[in-house]
Amino acid sequence: MNSRVRLALALGIGLLLGIGASIATRGIADSAAPPPAALEDSQALPWHDVQLLADVLQRVKDNYVDPVSDHQLLHQAIRGMVASLDSHSVFLDPAEYEALKVATAGSYAGIGIEVEPSADGIVIAVRMAASPAAKAGLLQGDIITNIDGVDVVPTDLDGTITHLRGEAGTVVHLTVRRAGTPQPLNFTIEREQVELPSVAAQLLAPDVGYLRISSFTDGTAAELEAAVATLQHASGAPLRGIVIDLRNNPGGVVDAAARVADDFLDQGVIVSAEGRTPEARFKLTAQPGDISAGAQLVVLVNGGSASAAEILAAALRDNGRATLIGRRTYGKGSVQTIMPLEDGAALKLTTSRYFTPLGISINGVGINPDIVLAANDVSPMPLDAPGHSRTLASRDPQIGAALKNLRQHLGVPAGSRP
Repeated sequence: MNSRVRLALALGIGLLLGIGASIATRGIADSAAPPPAALEDSQALPWHDVQLLADVLQRVKDNYVDPVSDHQLLHQAIRGMVASLDSHSVFLDPAEYEALKVATAGSYAGIGIEVEPSADGIVIAVRMAASPAAKAGLLQGDIITNIDGVDVVPTDLDGTITHLRGEAGTVVHLTVRRAGTPQPLNFTIEREQVELPSVAAQLLAPDVGYLRISSFTDGTAAELEAAVATLQHASGAPLRGIVIDLRNNPGGVVDAAARVADDFLDQGVIVSAEGRTPEARFKLTAQPGDISAGAQLVVLVNGGSASAAEILAAALRDNGRATLIGRRTYGKGSVQTIMPLEDGAALKLTTSRYFTPLGISINGVGINPDIVLAANDVSPMPLDAPGHSRTLASRDPQIGAALKNLRQHLGVPAGSRP
């Protein structure tokens, strides 16, 4: 038996086992699943396609200009297979899966820095306030050259991030180069649980709050609820208006966006979805209770507002709760499910298409705001800080436009100071 036939047999058996495991899993979750006999015809593998795949793999392995392993070829084949379905379905290797879990959880054990590759090596791009890195004295712009006695490979960003993270309470030893300092600097830093905030807030006026949501993580709704309470306390009275800024928010956890929508709605559909499996079909509705006590809402969106951000924007607009201002949104109307795999990898697979409360699919279309701003998409400006001579609403014209709209709704003359 030649190697190509052996590879075809191995692929065929592996795929059959995978399908069998998939069927068994569905049977446990869904009592209405058909018996295996009924699935034979629909699940049978096209043997000539398996042979074709084996033929291509063998020819690449034998003839490609550089040597490639079976593992590398098969993983790339899996990536290509999943990526060909749509632009949002992805095969994630273990490092990519870990990064996704951190992004959705909103916290991780580490030292509180974000790194990126540069011409000089792995550089600290962001140092979070009050983080272990800040307490130790690391600075933005420092170049990390050594971690725990091992030299950093400038091209291995994933490896650097993996070595920086670890269990809370453990220590990591860093050596960095700093501009203007002739000798390398050494740091010993104890890892802590680092929170990745997704909500920023401040008062735009004594009775108008501003909430910026940068992404939707497991902790976003709790952050937002705490922020609203803080703004109401700072105002000394119930807020009359709130600007919710979703510009450049790429989305995230659907449940988090639904909970935020529920925070401002007393009733109504938030979002519905359709898919092939029972888990992929759902409808989420609001429960009584509005944390803003009926404050007038304006939502800022742009072409970078996508997915869960669009779910929130549509839920508030379709239920008559908010005015949308800005630019047309991105138009991602699908839901992805994360499916862990045995070797630490995972599959991010599109399993549903969602619909706004009015039953509209925005996929590939986006949401047109009620008031379109002529300016191009821009990133939100930093919040006010001591020393700023101009307020956020004056530094960011789109926030200024949202505040002006709120004043009109609240009956405050334009140009007057609340």
